[in-house]
Amino acid sequence: MAKDTVRYPDDVVDEIDALVADGMFESKSEFYRFSAEYVLTLIDPDHEVETFNFDEIKSELEITDTGHTAIANPDGGTFFLESVITVRKQGLRGNFEAAEQFIDTHYDQTDQECIILEELLGTYRLQSDSS
Repeated sequence: MAKDTVRYPDDVVDEIDALVADGMFESKSEFYRFSAEYVLTLIDPDHEVETFNFDEIKSELEITDTGHTAIANPDGGTFFLESVITVRKQGLRGNFEAAEQFIDTHYDQTDQECIILEELLGTYRLQSDSS
């Protein structure tokens, strides 16, 4: 298993710590593994999940496959999926401030979607730092 170091805003880390303290996740590592795999399954429905107990965690969090499609665009896409694509594009281009601005403008910092988008953006920062 590979190990990556990613920096997160203090508020995001505090929120994750609270989820761990409340018992929603066994550890911060479990949260990070789950959130990364979850985003990957949103982007690629054929993604092979490797996180232990992924479906159980998803069920406990009451995340359903239809839960995030309630706000669908006319073309069938969801706003969150469009957000993932936007953050991905900005991250690949190194436009981290633009991606942060987008996230901050469209999401409350305590929303699950916000935390997942911040996680995604963090992976692009890490890739940029290691280049």
